[in-house]
Amino acid sequence: MSTPKIDVQVISSGLLSDDVLMMGESLMKKWRVPSQQHVTLQFGSFRHSVTVVPVPRYDGMRISQTLARRMGIFSGTPLRMIYQSADRTLMLGPLIGVLVSRDRSDQPDRPFGDITMFCREMTDACRRQGAYVYFFTPNAIGSSLSSVEGWVYIKGWHKMTLPAPDVVNNRLTSRKLENRPIVQRFMEEIKTRYGAHVFNEKFLDKSEVFDALKKDTALQKYLPESHSRPNYALLKSMCSKHNTVFLKPVRGSLGKGIIRISHVGTEHWQVSFATVGGTKKQSFTSLAKLYTALAGKMKTVRYLIQQGLQLIENGGRPIDYRALTQKNAVGKWTITSIVARTAGSQHFVSNLARGGTLSTVKESVAKSNLPVQFRVNASPRLSRAALDIARGIDALIPAHFGELGIDLALDTSGRVWLLEVNSKPSKNDNTPLKEGKIRPSVRMLIQYARYISGF
Repeated sequence: MSTPKIDVQVISSGLLSDDVLMMGESLMKKWRVPSQQHVTLQFGSFRHSVTVVPVPRYDGMRISQTLARRMGIFSGTPLRMIYQSADRTLMLGPLIGVLVSRDRSDQPDRPFGDITMFCREMTDACRRQGAYVYFFTPNAIGSSLSSVEGWVYIKGWHKMTLPAPDVVNNRLTSRKLENRPIVQRFMEEIKTRYGAHVFNEKFLDKSEVFDALKKDTALQKYLPESHSRPNYALLKSMCSKHNTVFLKPVRGSLGKGIIRISHVGTEHWQVSFATVGGTKKQSFTSLAKLYTALAGKMKTVRYLIQQGLQLIENGGRPIDYRALTQKNAVGKWTITSIVARTAGSQHFVSNLARGGTLSTVKESVAKSNLPVQFRVNASPRLSRAALDIARGIDALIPAHFGELGIDLALDTSGRVWLLEVNSKPSKNDNTPLKEGKIRPSVRMLIQYARYISGF
């Protein structure tokens, strides 16, 4: 039986005491909620003993103003309800907390900067599905760990104290913030003490991803040859096997710091550096000199050395693909979207921040140099690869993920390759944000949060 969605109405504390809750009679009968008996009301980490009083010809719930304030909810809030007779607990929720990197109290219209509109979209989607969402930063976590200073949207953004949530969607964009002791302690505490769920709980390093996926023989076909901690012998070996190799920062993102090494003559090597303004190139007459020039960088930044691929192109501009994979309302991995990203001129990485452009898979393939015989099934093969890789990450890396951005490529023989996996996929890259519109990716997040929390 699906959980009912009910409207919670707030009544003056002078008319209703804090330990009494009123509920529609028919709803109480259907869910076997005992009348005039003590039950535990639960909302996230909040627990309070109440007596439930039936109300004829009514299908909602009424609570006192004081109780509503302690729970952090407003009149007319739609929530899901579960009654557990075994421990006489009446649960309202799900209460979802989205952990973001920063907020700005001095900008009440845009407290979260570029992702403010996404936060509004999450709020609207939660109201439609009967969930409650708030947004908080590491600085908002209190010493008790049972409450949080969070932002909610009710005709404008408001900051208030709320219970710790049933589900945390970790959208921190900084490893430094994620590794703060109070953040790690909070996530562990709410899981052990309140049975909460945290998804996308950690960043993924490139080395970690490729080393894990290598263990599954069925996934090896998607993996370019990759090695961690490159030294001169490894560089020499890779360059003897591949015309092009890449050095990628293990913890890099947005194409930052990627180095391409190309063999352009018998003893001639060209190094291309990805920069914001374009590609910076440098030539070397020997691999030993090249390595000496890069050795300083490799001492301060951990790199992955990877086989270069003959990616399909459009007018000399490489094309790759971002697949957004998400767990759905029954916890299964699905493809929400796949978009093509064509690199900007003077760039060999496709990020939008560096002049890349978006298109559909079909459009990108039609305009590419991919031979005709490989074009027909390009889209289903990309989808299959993304799902295989998402399941592999789930099985082989000990962390909870609810969505993954998986970067794929097609080479000129039609083969699908994995480039990178992002555990904090942006909500602003793939589809334009429109006021009032709720994207499938946002609906899916809430459906999954409902699934893991039991609502």
